[in-house]
Amino acid sequence: MKPGTAVAPARSALARRFDPFLEMPFNRLFEGLNLLTPFAEEFPLTKWTPACDIYETEKEIVVKAELPGIKKENVNVTIENNLLTIHGERKFEEETKKDNYHRVERSYGEFMRSFTLPVFVDPAKILAEFNEGILKLTLPKREEAKPKQIEVKVK
Repeated sequence: MKPGTAVAPARSALARRFDPFLEMPFNRLFEGLNLLTPFAEEFPLTKWTPACDIYETEKEIVVKAELPGIKKENVNVTIENNLLTIHGERKFEEETKKDNYHRVERSYGEFMRSFTLPVFVDPAKILAEFNEGILKLTLPKREEAKPKQIEVKVK
């Protein structure tokens, strides 16, 4: 037995039950429904996937991605054909040799998240902020998509 393997957590039956590769055939049942079309995402095929929150206000859509330990210059945000893509890399710390580690649980390497944007987002006005490992993208809505109050006149 290798040192340190006795304390490694065993993969439970519950964890195996929610394996995303096993869920894919089940998810295909719902492909035609497109319930989440404005924020649809293809299944990521990279080594790790940062967690993202997406929420909407009256004026904008906000995307927040957790990118701890990543430098701003290692993150790229692009929009092409109404597809928002966040791409980057978390590099392994080279000052410590891999042989000296007892456990490596954090993920390293390239990542990519892509989201299909709703047509009412104005791509020319998107703002990106990076603060304390959180990438915040503010996607303003076009004027015609914002709710408006219509006055009802009485005759």
